[in-house]
Amino acid sequence: MLIDRLVATALAGSLMLVAGGAGAQTVGPSGETATPSAEVRLSDADLAAVKEKGYKAALLWHTSSDFTNAVTAGAKDEFARAGIQIVATTDAGFDAARQRSDIETALAAKPNVILSLPLDPVTSAEAFRQALTDGTKLVFLSNLPKGYKHGADYAAIVTDDLFQMGKQAADALAKALDGKGKVGYIFHDASYYVTNQRDQAFKTTIEKDYRGIKIVAEQGISDPARAEELASAMLVQHPGLDGIYVTWAEPADGVLSALRASGNTKTKIVTLDLAEPVALDMVKGGNVTALVADKAYELGRAMAAVGVKALLGQETPAFVVAPALTVTKQNVAQGWKDSLNRDAPQSVLDAAK
Repeated sequence: MLIDRLVATALAGSLMLVAGGAGAQTVGPSGETATPSAEVRLSDADLAAVKEKGYKAALLWHTSSDFTNAVTAGAKDEFARAGIQIVATTDAGFDAARQRSDIETALAAKPNVILSLPLDPVTSAEAFRQALTDGTKLVFLSNLPKGYKHGADYAAIVTDDLFQMGKQAADALAKALDGKGKVGYIFHDASYYVTNQRDQAFKTTIEKDYRGIKIVAEQGISDPARAEELASAMLVQHPGLDGIYVTWAEPADGVLSALRASGNTKTKIVTLDLAEPVALDMVKGGNVTALVADKAYELGRAMAAVGVKALLGQETPAFVVAPALTVTKQNVAQGWKDSLNRDAPQSVLDAAK
């Protein structure tokens, strides 16, 4: 799932975190305060006003994956409540030129609202220009076309609550360690807004909220395939680590392999995003203590709700964030559904029984 968010990097340096310990938060590209997605709801009056209007929507995505499938499901369910027909759902395969073609093709169906994650700020700014001319309402996931202004050009940006993802990872590891111990910090050593902010939120929360826990080892990682090698070196230098934070689930699997190779059953791992290997270790009572994920289905629902409000001429929040959730052995089945709108892998469900 992480790669779905790694493409949304154009907001790096503009989206930010407002620091301050427990009061920190994710804010928007121009410093906008985040509106929780739960506050973006369609009333019965909204639904009545929009139904029977014959409105149409297009979902123009950057790729196809469990993540985008869940976002799509949330959007389709909300649009269905409003009687809005989906006339196009596309997958650009991470190709900005292909996405531009998808936009042009979709516009031929005359959608009244478009939901999309723009792959390239410059290309998409030009590609969506015709949609603006046509009066189509635009709602963006995580990224923003260059020069676009809220209200005039788009209804909202909807994204994850990045600070909460990192914070909840810190809270989960601290709980597993009873608030004390020495931990390692394996962060994403590349300029990607999503991972950078989640990683920093973990570190900030540990340093400010958990004085009994010390980060004694830090290691950047850019290639997940090197995770086992780097974790092995960290464990040699710091054999008494009580816990390790890993930037996302794929490298966390490598860290888990390093722990197993050394016979280490003590060091706890916390990581971000859902994946079968680390979830399986977690439910079997292994090193992994918790996984923190976003609510992808809720992202889609909120995007559709914003789109409907824009069609009704209502004021829409510029920056909306969907909540994070902490998944443990106890709630893994429900957590998977809440995040991805599908059942957890059968191996995980069987092991959790």
